[in-house]
Amino acid sequence: MYFQLLTSFLVLQSLFSCTVETVNHNTFSEIKSSPGKKAKSLKDTTSFTLAGRFNTPLHAIRTEVDSSSFGTYLRNLPLKKEGAQVKYYDGDFKYNASVYCAVVDLPIGQKDLHQCADAVMRFRAEYLWEQKRYDEIHFNFTNGFRVDYTQWMKGKRIRVSGNKVEWVQRAQASNTYHDFWEYMECIFTYAGTLSLSRELNPIPLNEMQIGDVIIKGGSPGHAVLVVDMAQDTLTQKHYFMLAQSYMPAQETQILVNPNIPGANPWYCLEDIEDKIYTPEWTFARESLMRF
Repeated sequence: MYFQLLTSFLVLQSLFSCTVETVNHNTFSEIKSSPGKKAKSLKDTTSFTLAGRFNTPLHAIRTEVDSSSFGTYLRNLPLKKEGAQVKYYDGDFKYNASVYCAVVDLPIGQKDLHQCADAVMRFRAEYLWEQKRYDEIHFNFTNGFRVDYTQWMKGKRIRVSGNKVEWVQRAQASNTYHDFWEYMECIFTYAGTLSLSRELNPIPLNEMQIGDVIIKGGSPGHAVLVVDMAQDTLTQKHYFMLAQSYMPAQETQILVNPNIPGANPWYCLEDIEDKIYTPEWTFARESLMRF
């Protein structure tokens, strides 16, 4: 009975962490061209990476990041071809295609697990896995139990007994991508926005960096990831780009700024007042956090 109650609690906390919230849009300043200057094309539709697909606003250049950084990893996320639609885990298409302008070309599994916080944790973990920084891959369940990937690599797996969560030896030591993905699906099942928000560190909005997370933990809750940034060389304004998954489980999408026409993905940091308005969620200004 305790096992069922604990399992149900953890799963419900995870599944309902992205419940829909009505968005009351604010007005962002449009990213405009200077007088006499020709605006750059918004997209290069022949490119299949995030940084290659999207050009920066006029006079803006991308912020510098180290070649081995999480920021570089995010800028090189693979994208599906121009015009691709977001798919749910069961193969159906997301009903509202107006909220995004590109789709990340990475599999999400066939279970209803890869939702908002899960996509954030997945990108962070995949970056660390590719860097072979295995000891840095760890996340907490909603009940606070820490799950280190280094334990999973040893063949240990999670067992829930009553109100107790523990490691048990169930497999041979291994570190294939299949092992990694099984670990992530375990995390997706028992973690969510609430647990992730407790692991991250609050950051002032004006200190935003690529890889930061805008998050509201709880049920309902939501999380989006900062996947690119640029700065205007004339005005010094900062621009940023956001990605999200949602519920039911779905492919990660590059969000549009809902108050700039033309499916523009760039948000202006200096235009944010008390709220951060995204197409499917409104966050408080104090919602920025960092791994």
